[in-house]
Amino acid sequence: MTVPEFRPSHVVPPDGMATWAAPDAARPLVPLDPLLPVEVVERRGDWALARCSNGWSAWVDGRLLLSVPQGPPAAGQPAARTADPRPLLAAAEGALGRYRQWVEELLAGQLDREAFAERARGTRIGAVVDGDAVWLYDARHERWCFCDGASLVAFAVSEGPTTDAARAERAAGAAGAERREDAGKGDRSTAERFPPPADRPGDRP
Repeated sequence: MTVPEFRPSHVVPPDGMATWAAPDAARPLVPLDPLLPVEVVERRGDWALARCSNGWSAWVDGRLLLSVPQGPPAAGQPAARTADPRPLLAAAEGALGRYRQWVEELLAGQLDREAFAERARGTRIGAVVDGDAVWLYDARHERWCFCDGASLVAFAVSEGPTTDAARAERAAGAAGAERREDAGKGDRSTAERFPPPADRPGDRP
């Protein structure tokens, strides 16, 4: 029986997806069928509580859900835009530039291997370009995104879903490292400027 007011907001990916009884990956449930319409009724960081048309609900990795296009905007309102790929392109370019600078300092003898490893620790950059198709790694959200030049969509995730608190802690560590890099160009005390980031569970890309 269809639950009243069920309005699907997303669709399960073509390969289906795992579900959990709580947003902690400790109590797995049965997976959802491929391309099943669901309604996201709650979010906790990367986690999303997905409700099916029969009323059954479970927690899933919300980053993998495919958004369902909504109705047309009212007259006079601009049409909705897909994700702009330029911020992620700029972030990848900046991260690669910083890594190249560290390599140049290493080869010039300004950094030893230990200092180089400490400075680059936690850096993750990914970009694959094939004609007009681009795959970019979004380090902030720990996922790969696909870009066709005009839009950006989530493609795959590299680690399990996390809560808002865990994501905020990682984001604060990354932002702090970048600020120290910009503010401490003349100070070569790498142990002070670039402390190791918090350990992350799961496999790295």
